[in-house]
Amino acid sequence: MSYPDVLLHINGEWRKSRSGEALPVLNPATEEQIGTVAKAGRADLDEALAAAEKGFAAWSRVPAFDRYKLMRKAADIFRARADEVARLLTMEQGKPLGEARMEVLAGADIIDWFAEEGRRAYGRVIPARGEGIYQLVIKEPVGPVAAFTPWNFPINQVVRKLSAAVATGCSIIVKPPEETPASPAELLRAFLDAGLPPGVANYVYGVPAEISEYLIPHPVIRKVTFTGSTAVGKQLAALAGRHMKRVTMELGGHAPAIVFEDADLDHAVRLLAGAKFRNAGQVCVSPTRFLVQEKLYEPFVEKFVAAARAVKVGNGLEPGTQMGPLAHERRIPWVEGLVADARQKGATVRTGGERIGNKGYFYQPTVLTDVPKEARMMNEEPFGPVAMIAPFREFEEVVEEANRLPYGLAAYAFTRSAKTANAIAAKVETGMMTINHLGLALPEVPFGGVKDSGYGSEGGSEAIEAYLNTKFVTQAGL
Repeated sequence: MSYPDVLLHINGEWRKSRSGEALPVLNPATEEQIGTVAKAGRADLDEALAAAEKGFAAWSRVPAFDRYKLMRKAADIFRARADEVARLLTMEQGKPLGEARMEVLAGADIIDWFAEEGRRAYGRVIPARGEGIYQLVIKEPVGPVAAFTPWNFPINQVVRKLSAAVATGCSIIVKPPEETPASPAELLRAFLDAGLPPGVANYVYGVPAEISEYLIPHPVIRKVTFTGSTAVGKQLAALAGRHMKRVTMELGGHAPAIVFEDADLDHAVRLLAGAKFRNAGQVCVSPTRFLVQEKLYEPFVEKFVAAARAVKVGNGLEPGTQMGPLAHERRIPWVEGLVADARQKGATVRTGGERIGNKGYFYQPTVLTDVPKEARMMNEEPFGPVAMIAPFREFEEVVEEANRLPYGLAAYAFTRSAKTANAIAAKVETGMMTINHLGLALPEVPFGGVKDSGYGSEGGSEAIEAYLNTKFVTQAGL
């Protein structure tokens, strides 16, 4: 299967940039260029803005039921193309083909979910204080949206924003990731093949800072949604704030995974190891700080190290691969720097800690113990296949460590005690917590963080609220 040269999509047309510039796309397993992606300039952005403005004027008048029917058709089309799209995703991002296919199918489910939610954007009637007075609350689409998404889940991150906008009657300009452009392009193609009108959804690729700095302040844009690092998110939120734009921010995490002494050890190891090394650890909700009560600490370390050593690392297109490469070249020195810093500060590498070969961005599944709190990896999001395991003694001690960082996206806990489960859920400062299973990121549940991990939700019934204005209308009879 060949990889396409990816084009911009503006006002219903797939095309090159006006300047003709393009950026290379590399396969992270081979480091070879497999294609190009068009690089948008100011002229392209102006055309996208004009298209989004016109698209919103038309799409916001389309009944919710008709939007629903189109989206359900788009989901069916995308689902039918799962094998083809998954292969593109693996070629450009590196994750194993099975994981890529699951991402495509999950994307179709997300489209279905938002299609249904768009039909249920209910207002309400408020009882009045006087006779003959009606008090109505009406939900209206907020307007054209600017969306910015990362490379770790090229489909999953775009589909939530695109689906929420389309379901609520908004138009949208998406800047998908330049490193992984083809799979999100296929997502949009499913919407277009289902009948989405020109201008409703537009794609621009290019230099992220140039695009965000132009789109966010522009008067056409009414809402901004961003998924990515906390540092960049703060910059974009500040820019949006200066122009009073509504914002949803899904930012970084550093998830504690708490294993109490009464937990099912084998169950906890199996689930947490799978979560840790999924997508080579390049997951915002990936468990990072493993906090294990003293009684189970050594057995947990032993079993977790064995699980890490058993992970088959390789090209995501090869059968049996369980973990692919890191997604691009700059991830290797980042992870190497974190591990070197921890070693220098006294950490013990129980397994891994090295790059694999010199072709492709492969890194060993890595487990460290005795990592001091001042080590960088205990404070900065690793975003790689690196696990730090530390013991704890008492409940309040582990709560203090779980809440020590400014992040608050996801958390994990394992215990057989309902009392302990309730207590830890109440005490940990996080937007999401999953206990004794992996229950995050389903279409129907909220997805978002607190503190430096952002605000707003990209899942559940809460997700469409950020794309709707609330209008109050009160009328008295004459």
